[in-house]
Amino acid sequence: MTLLTEEKPCTFPEPGSHITAIELAPSLPDRCWGPSKDQDKDPESLDVGLSVFGAVEPPRRSRGRLVLHGMVMFGREFCYAVEAAFVTPVLLSVGLPRSLYSLVWLISPILGFLLQPVIGSASDYCKSPWGRRRPYILSLGIMMLVGLTLFLNGDAVISAIVQDKTLKTTWAIVVVMAGVVLFDFAADFIDGPVKAYLFDVCSYQDKERGLHYHALLTGLGGAFGYLIGAMDWGHSFLGTLLGSEYQVIYFFSALTWGVFLIVHLCSIPEKPLGRECRADSCSSSAPNTLLLGRNNNAGYGALPKEPRPVMVPAPEIRPRSFSALSEANAVTPSAKQPNKEVQKRMSLKSLLLAMIYMPSHYRYLCISHLLGWTAFLCNMLFFTDFMGQIVYKGNPYADHNSTAYATYERGVEIGCWGLCINAVSSALYSYAQRLLLPYIGLKGLYFVGYFMFGLGTSLIGLFPNVIATLTLCSVFGVMSSTLYTMPFNLISEYHKEEEEQRKLGTVDPSRRGCGTGVDCAALTCMVQLAQIIVGAGLGALVNLAGSVIVVVLSASTVSLMGCLFIALFIRHVD
Repeated sequence: MTLLTEEKPCTFPEPGSHITAIELAPSLPDRCWGPSKDQDKDPESLDVGLSVFGAVEPPRRSRGRLVLHGMVMFGREFCYAVEAAFVTPVLLSVGLPRSLYSLVWLISPILGFLLQPVIGSASDYCKSPWGRRRPYILSLGIMMLVGLTLFLNGDAVISAIVQDKTLKTTWAIVVVMAGVVLFDFAADFIDGPVKAYLFDVCSYQDKERGLHYHALLTGLGGAFGYLIGAMDWGHSFLGTLLGSEYQVIYFFSALTWGVFLIVHLCSIPEKPLGRECRADSCSSSAPNTLLLGRNNNAGYGALPKEPRPVMVPAPEIRPRSFSALSEANAVTPSAKQPNKEVQKRMSLKSLLLAMIYMPSHYRYLCISHLLGWTAFLCNMLFFTDFMGQIVYKGNPYADHNSTAYATYERGVEIGCWGLCINAVSSALYSYAQRLLLPYIGLKGLYFVGYFMFGLGTSLIGLFPNVIATLTLCSVFGVMSSTLYTMPFNLISEYHKEEEEQRKLGTVDPSRRGCGTGVDCAALTCMVQLAQIIVGAGLGALVNLAGSVIVVVLSASTVSLMGCLFIALFIRHVD
């Protein structure tokens, strides 16, 4: 059988014969079968995005455009740092009871579980003239700005409108909590469309470069955000002009986010959906695989009773590099969903089934990731409050013109310096990992990150001294870098092993058709689950213990449990 193209034919085995490979006619043009030998090939395109018939690689992008595209991550992390540093102090200062202040973190991750597949699928089929991703990025960006406004200005606005003290406290709590939830929801969800936007408009080579700039600008944004929070703006000229320290911080945050969001949206043009090449109209441009038939066997990562296409991959795969872990981390299920069949797979139901039927070593990796994020969030979300109450012995419930409250605010400012140290150490340790990898391996780096964090937080909890606490903040960065790299690098290695087994015909049948995107999505769900655990349990634990020191000690305990779990259950990769 011969498949005719505009130039030269592609030959197939005769019907009824056993297909072992797809034979190409001599001098077959690259535009029919994808990139040539000397070109890089995106591993994700061999995994989940291959059912698109006619995918055309975008043009190469300049370094300047990739940097401009990544500026949105600087702005987002800048605002994230402000939220992490001030959310607990602000909630406590408006009168939220100690036993309830962690419940604010429950709403956003619950909404995430319910709405993430919906938003991802909707962005894939958006027909706006402005493109598929940018309308959602703009909408979520505006939601972030509104949430930030309510979060940092809600108390001042309610105080100016409502005179009754009891009613004022109630409305201030409601408005500030609504702002926190709205900001957190939008900031969490905007990452998916941003990464999908990058993948849609960049070539294979530019994806890794773009993700590198995203990671670099994320670290810089967090450092600058914590730095702004660490300064005493209350007695400055801007503090006097704008009214309070929180209004100054809001001014810088809103300005940074607004400018960099606009820069990001104008960085690289995006084609509308109607102009993109589709399966039914681009039959002359084939990807690296062919859709040969149907297979009704449902395995890990696929919905039961949903037929899957059997794909024959191209014979060559790009060699794995250390930076591939960032690409695996950044790939979202909505990044490449070309048709309704793929859209059906990437749903909440399919994700839950993937987690239930995944092999044991993937499940153990998810559990260790859950333990790590639970420990990390326990510490990070309440660290500035710990500095204000335990290290500096201030009182967030005191009158705002009292010495006890001023002392608490001073502790919060110093806590921001500690979180700034965390952001810098995270960026530095990310490069140190490359040097340590050949000596202790991925499992060793994974273990070291959890162990250093557990040891550091236990020392902070037992000896709450200012200098010691700031010094040990560097271990927070070690844990942050570990959580963002090691699990996804292990996923990449597991898939590499499976690819080798697939070539030998010994791959586990339950892993047929399972891609990196599904496994990364399962890991990402552990972050949301950790938020739910922290939100539901930590407030009650603090109320029971009567002191926020239990937050740091809980983080240490969970992290050391994660160490033990990694040592016993995480599979070693050579």
